[in-house]
Amino acid sequence: MDYADLLIKLGLSAILGFAIGLERELKRKPLGLKTCLVISIISCLLTIVSIKAAYNLPHTDHMNMDPLRLAAQIVSGIGFLGAGVILRRGNDSIAGLTTAAMIWGASGIGIAVGAGFYIEAIFGMCFLMISVELIPLTMKFIGPRSFRQRDIAVKLVVRNMDNIPTVIEEIKEMDIKVKNMKLKTLENGSHYLHLKLSIDQKRHTADVYYALQHLESVQQTEVESM
Repeated sequence: MDYADLLIKLGLSAILGFAIGLERELKRKPLGLKTCLVISIISCLLTIVSIKAAYNLPHTDHMNMDPLRLAAQIVSGIGFLGAGVILRRGNDSIAGLTTAAMIWGASGIGIAVGAGFYIEAIFGMCFLMISVELIPLTMKFIGPRSFRQRDIAVKLVVRNMDNIPTVIEEIKEMDIKVKNMKLKTLENGSHYLHLKLSIDQKRHTADVYYALQHLESVQQTEVESM
C-alpha cells in the first residue's frame, strides 16, 4: 500500500464520518462532529494496520493471523461508547438509542473504507442517512397518525379522588391521548397524577400546559417534553 492509497482511505473515512457527525450535531445530540470523526478515522486506521500487519509478517506456508482480527475488536470496543450515550430520563423514557447506533455505523463505515470497500462504504453511508432522515420524514406524511405525534410527561395535583375521572375526560376532549397514568395520594389529601400523554407533533407544549392549568379541579401542573 502506497501513501496515496492510505491518504485516500483516511480522507474518505473522515468525509463520511463528518457527514454522520454533522447530522447528530445539528440535532444537538451527544455524538458530535469530533467524536464521529475520531471513530471513523481510527476505525479505518486500525483496519489498515490489522490487514498490513498480517501480510507483513515473515512468509510461512500457513498464515496463522486473521487479517481482520483487530478490526473485529473495534466493533466490541464501540459498544462501550454506545452504552455511554444511552440515557434513562427521570420520566422513564430511554434516549440515545439512535445516537448509539450511529456510533456503530460510523465505526462500520471506517472499517469498510480501511478494508478497501470504498463503493460499499459510500452506498452504506447514503442508505444510513436516508434511513435516519428521509424515511422518518416521509412516514410523518404517509404513515399512521402515531408517526405525527410525540409524547409529553404531565404531573397534576387534583383536589379529590372524585375529580380524577373528570380530569381525564377533559384531557381526552382536548384531542390528547392518555398512554399511561400513575396515581399517588399526598399527605394533604390531594392526589398526584403522573401522566404520559400523546399530542400532535406541531402542538406546542406551552399550549398544553395552559389548557391543563385552567382545568377547574387541577391545583398544580407540570409539563415536560420527552
